[in-house]
Amino acid sequence: MDKTDFHAAARNGSLAQLPAALLTAENLTAGNASGNTPIHLAAKYGTLGQLPAALLTPELLLIKNDAGFTPLHLAGREGTLAQFPAALLTRDYLLTRSNSGLTPLHAAAAAGTLGQLPAGLLTMELALTKTDSGNTLLHEAAENGSLDRFPRQFITHTTLVSANIGGETVLHIAALNGHLDQIPGEFLTAAILLLKTTNNDTCLHAAAISGHLDQIPPKLLTHENLVLHSKSGHTPIHAAAESGFLGQIPVDRLTLDLLISRNDFGDTPLHAAAVEGHLKDVPREFINRATLSIRNYSGGTPIGAAIHNGHADQLPEEFRPKPPTMVQKILYRTGFSRPPFG
Repeated sequence: MDKTDFHAAARNGSLAQLPAALLTAENLTAGNASGNTPIHLAAKYGTLGQLPAALLTPELLLIKNDAGFTPLHLAGREGTLAQFPAALLTRDYLLTRSNSGLTPLHAAAAAGTLGQLPAGLLTMELALTKTDSGNTLLHEAAENGSLDRFPRQFITHTTLVSANIGGETVLHIAALNGHLDQIPGEFLTAAILLLKTTNNDTCLHAAAISGHLDQIPPKLLTHENLVLHSKSGHTPIHAAAESGFLGQIPVDRLTLDLLISRNDFGDTPLHAAAVEGHLKDVPREFINRATLSIRNYSGGTPIGAAIHNGHADQLPEEFRPKPPTMVQKILYRTGFSRPPFG
C-alpha cells in the first residue's frame, strides 16, 4: 500500500520528485480533515506547475473543501493564479462561491492579486459582486489593505459607498482596519465619511475604535461630528477615549465640553478612558475634582471606574481615595453609605 503523503509533497514542493504513476486524480483529490486535497495545497503553495497538465482540469481544480473553497479560491488568496490554465481564469469559474458566498475574485481582491487576471476580465459588475454578508471585492480589499493594488478605474464614488448587509461601506471597512490612507483624497469628504451603517456608526466611529482617527481629515474632527451617537449610544469621542487615542484629535478641538459629553448611559469620555486604563492620555488640565466626580446614570464616576478596573495608579495622587475605615466598610456593605467615588 502506498504511504506517500501527497498533501506534504504539494506543500513542500516535492510533487515533481514523485513517480509519475502516482500522480493520479485519485491520489490528488483525497481530502484531509478540512477537506483540502493535495491540489488545494498545490494551488495554495504555488506548486501546481509540478503536476501533469492533463490533471489541471475544471473537474479537479474546482473541487470544494469543507468551507466551500476551491483550489482557485486558495490561489486567489495566495497570489498564485498565474499558475492556472488560462481556460480556468474565466468569469464563470471565478464566480464560484464558497459556503459564505466568497468567490476567487474576492480572495484575489483581498490579496491584491487581481492583476493576475486576464486583461479586460474584471468589470464594474464583477467588482460589485457580493458575498453572503454583502461584501464586494472592494470591501475585501479595504479590510486586507490591498486597495492600493485594486485597479484604479474601479475606485469610484459608487463602488466606495456600496454597503454590505450591516450598512458598512468600503470606507467604513477601510477606517476600521486603518486603510483609509489607500483611498484617493478626493473621496474623503464629509458626505461619504459621515454615512451611517445600520447601527448609525460613521467612519469616524470606526476610525476612533481602531485608533486611526489620524487618517480622518482634521477638518472633520469637529465637536458636532465627534459626538454623533450610534444606536448603541457610542460616539467617536467615547471610542477614542476608550481605545486610548485621544491624542489623535487636534489639540484645539479637544475641549472640556467634549470630554464631559455623555453617551446614552450617561458615561463621559472620561468614564470610558478610566475603564480601559487610558486616563493618562487625557490632558492634565481637564483632570480635576469636578470632572472625575461626574456620575453616569448608574451613579458611577471616572474615579470609581479607574479604581474598580485596576487603574488607580493613573489618577493623580490627590484623587486616590484613602482606604476606608472598618466603620466605613460596614456602612458601605449595609447600604447606609456609599463610597465617595463609587
